[in-house]
Amino acid sequence: MKLTKEEVRHISKLARVGMTDDELELMSGQLSNILEHFDVLQKANTEGVDATGHSADVNTVMRRDEPRPSLSRDEVFANAPQHEGEFVRIKAVLE
Repeated sequence: MKLTKEEVRHISKLARVGMTDDELELMSGQLSNILEHFDVLQKANTEGVDATGHSADVNTVMRRDEPRPSLSRDEVFANAPQHEGEFVRIKAVLE
């Protein structure tokens, strides 16, 4: 599918992206190439292929989200740079 310069101009207006005539010409060619790739993909025989989100098996490296006991106050204060009473002191991040 070949996009015209005017179609790309319309798309750039919708996207609120200003483009020069040279950029419109360049994008017309690049977007047309992308659409040609989609045409090729649409012609691929996918009969019998299950839908998937990944092309390979993906195993999560995250641990299971299971409840477990919290750290004690002494364990938290042992890792805190400073504490005052029952509060941890940190440097101000916003002024």
